[in-house]
Amino acid sequence: MIIASGRSNRHVAAIAEQLVEKLKSAGQKDLRIEGLPHCDWVLVDTGDVIVHIFRPEVRSFYNLEKLWSPEAPVERPVA
Repeated sequence: MIIASGRSNRHVAAIAEQLVEKLKSAGQKDLRIEGLPHCDWVLVDTGDVIVHIFRPEVRSFYNLEKLWSPEAPVERPVA
C-alpha cells in the first residue's frame, strides 16, 4: 500500500491521472480507480499494490497510517 498527498483536488487528480497513464504505458492492465470525480481521496488498485492519494485534510481525517502503529486497536476473538 502506498499513501500519498496532493495539495488540492486538482493536484490529487493530476497525480492520479499521471500514475494511471504511467502504469498503462508500462503494460499494467485491469486498473481500478475510485474517487476521481471529487478528488478528495483517489484510490488506484493495481491488483498487487493499492495507491491512496489524499488531500491533506482528508488524509489527516482517515489517518490510514494508524493501522500500522503500536496504538492500533487489537482484534480480540469473540467468546
